[in-house]
Amino acid sequence: QVQLVESGGGLVQPGGSLRVSCAASGFRFDLYAIGWFRQAPGEEPEGVSCISSSGDRITYADSVKGRFTISRDNNKNTVYLQMNSLKPEDTAVYYCLREGFGNGLCPINPVYATWGQGTQVTVSS
Repeated sequence: QVQLVESGGGLVQPGGSLRVSCAASGFRFDLYAIGWFRQAPGEEPEGVSCISSSGDRITYADSVKGRFTISRDNNKNTVYLQMNSLKPEDTAVYYCLREGFGNGLCPINPVYATWGQGTQVTVSS
């Protein structure tokens, strides 16, 4: 059974940092691209970042470039999203996604992906 479990969300002040993690199980982790989406209240989900199966291809949304860093540890079946210089507009539920076809490539089509349960990130003073 495919499982994606996010952790590390919380409340942080503007300008602060947070790292969220996605622990995966139930599939060959090193064959799949993994991505992060986020959804703020009343808005559509937004793709934040994606990392290919080998980690050599990475994409970021323009809104987070230079502030967020995605990485993966294929030995630990875990993907990380380091978020720095956080802004109130980064407030959202952050979801970890596994791409749907096992080709290992970004970007991830969320329609065919497997989603985690999400972790809340709130940026507020």
